[in-house]
Amino acid sequence: MTTRVGEVRRTTNETTLRARIDLDGGGKAEVRTGIGFFDHMLETFARHGLFDLTIDGSGDLHVDGHHTVEDTGIILGQAVAKALGDRAGIRRFADCAVPLDDALVRAVIDVSGRPYLAYHVEIPKWQMLGDYDVFLTPEFFRALVTHAELTVHLDLLRGDNPHHIVEAAVKAFARALDAATTSDGRVVGIPSTKGVL
Repeated sequence: MTTRVGEVRRTTNETTLRARIDLDGGGKAEVRTGIGFFDHMLETFARHGLFDLTIDGSGDLHVDGHHTVEDTGIILGQAVAKALGDRAGIRRFADCAVPLDDALVRAVIDVSGRPYLAYHVEIPKWQMLGDYDVFLTPEFFRALVTHAELTVHLDLLRGDNPHHIVEAAVKAFARALDAATTSDGRVVGIPSTKGVL
């Protein structure tokens, strides 16, 4: 079986980051961005998507977390795209709904080659989760989806607690991404009538 690993390094005036993902891993994560709750969410993404994930780097956290969170989404998306290669043999579509106490979030994914995010995860109240601003969550997903070239619909079906909502969104996305990128022996070549994704 072909190894499906992607690795990306990115340095700007705001961040220096490295990401490595193995789509056929076992859920191991080594993550250091300097934002505790965000690191926990990236570890959760790896664990529930069964991806082996390394993200290491630093950003201008003295400003705020925006650049670090968005740039992490960029490099993670680029690493996923590299790992997928030409996307031959994958299932392509998947969905998953994940509950976490009061929160229920659904993720629907098409590994389409066309970046699009429909983000309907309206957090009812602003809150800092440790040093993580919950309103950075759509920025992370938008950057990841754009650079991985995915079509993604994320919907909050119910929920009040910002921590639960963000975590349920990450888990639902991870599980749907795992299912959509899974190799399926019945799929011959590129799963599209166009012959390319």
